[in-house]
Amino acid sequence: MKKLAPSVLSADFSKLGQEVREVEKAGAHLIHVDVMDGAFVPNITIGPPVVRSLAASSSVPLDVHLMIEEPDRYLDDFMTGQTEYLCVHAEACRHLHRTVQHIRDLGARAAVALNPATSLSALDYILEDLDMVLLMSVNPGFGGQKFIPQTMRKLRELARIRKERNLSFEIELDGGISAANIAEVSAAGCDIFVAGSAVFGAEDRAAAVRELIHLMR
Repeated sequence: MKKLAPSVLSADFSKLGQEVREVEKAGAHLIHVDVMDGAFVPNITIGPPVVRSLAASSSVPLDVHLMIEEPDRYLDDFMTGQTEYLCVHAEACRHLHRTVQHIRDLGARAAVALNPATSLSALDYILEDLDMVLLMSVNPGFGGQKFIPQTMRKLRELARIRKERNLSFEIELDGGISAANIAEVSAAGCDIFVAGSAVFGAEDRAAAVRELIHLMR
């Protein structure tokens, strides 16, 4: 099943609950939560209290993306009753297998993200343990960036590896997803589409959600 995951990074935080409920009502499958620490990426966003508030008011699962140093120290803090995916960056984990097992022990689906310049080979010996791989299609840290074209080759290669090894992890893309490219990204093998400004930057957010869901099928 293809899933749309609007990213609250592009939402209006003064009315975050209202905007999240609006996209949920329009059919969003997940809410993507970008957690940034100002160290792993050059931006600071939100922490556990906001994620817990989102979980309390959300009717769909959360897709929590930790763009932080030493994520192992904070995994428990971001685990809520609505957290379905808990994603860490391969580049930030010293002992990635241990981190993935910790996520699974918490009851979340284990996901690992790769920055645009990080090779797929970084996950070669852990793919069997993953529920999802997130490919960054922009350099992490800020919303509204343009899609990096080389991501398409990386996406197709990951989809090929998944098929050849008969694995079942989902593939998610984050960054620059819009109505102009979502169909091509879907055809290349993507399962979960993170859309920030394409949803929350639209005048009619509900209409934007419905259009993206229609195009990604």
